[in-house]
Amino acid sequence: MKDILFLVSVSLILYVVSRIILKEPILPWKEKNTKKNQQHFKPKQQKQVDDDSEEEAAAFRKLFPNIHSIENHMIRHNDNTFSIMAEVDPVNYYLLDDTEQGAIDAVFETWCAQANYNFRIYLQNRFVDLTDPIKEIEKTMDDDEELPELAYQYGKQMIQDLEIWQRSQPRFETKKFLIWDYKIDLKDIRAEDEEELEEKIIDKAFNELYRRLMTAKSQLRKANMDVQMLTTEGIGEVLYYAFNRRKAVKNRFNDIEDKEQLALYVTADQTATHIAKVKGEIESVKEEAKKEKTS
Repeated sequence: MKDILFLVSVSLILYVVSRIILKEPILPWKEKNTKKNQQHFKPKQQKQVDDDSEEEAAAFRKLFPNIHSIENHMIRHNDNTFSIMAEVDPVNYYLLDDTEQGAIDAVFETWCAQANYNFRIYLQNRFVDLTDPIKEIEKTMDDDEELPELAYQYGKQMIQDLEIWQRSQPRFETKKFLIWDYKIDLKDIRAEDEEELEEKIIDKAFNELYRRLMTAKSQLRKANMDVQMLTTEGIGEVLYYAFNRRKAVKNRFNDIEDKEQLALYVTADQTATHIAKVKGEIESVKEEAKKEKTS
């Protein structure tokens, strides 16, 4: 009897040790309960990181890989390469007949053949924003005191339809841009100091790039395509939409500009007299600085 009890106790000890090593429940019926409980709970899904903004901006990073600064209406790179951008308002090609389309093709091909320098085309898709057109409609309705009641109600309904149309699903518009690049060779520039060298570098780059832009403007005008140079703020707007494509729907670039959030200094509201006085002081300081240089 003692031998039987000894064998039973040893077997129990070995069983408990084996279950602990295998990390399984010691009591077999507990395994069924845990499986039942697991059926009632689903594993938590990990948050998927939204990398859409990074993917959208990747193309722009490849377009301008080494940006040093944006100034003087140009993008400056680390190797003294400068880029200028222009927005192109294209003609509605597919509404024209074969003869008109052929004329546009001839103008574009001629411009491409005559250009002895490289240029790039950048297309940027943006969410359609009807905020400004809606504001214009509302302003026209409010300013017109003789507007009939039916016309006023029609305008209100049209504004509601435009807002619903914009919110119903994502809608896009494509902006077209031309980009010219020009690299400055420092060996071709002579200057007495670094300040003069910097001025000559910027002047030479801007003059050359502006010449190329105006050539494109005059040539493409024949095909009813309008080419407008982007200022420093215009380039900033393109950058803003490239890196904030989804956020730009609510946080509009025009609103940021109107609120003067692009200013270098934050100041309180001032009267027109005070602003004029400050401008006068600035002009006087500039004139004194010019006199000191000439003397």
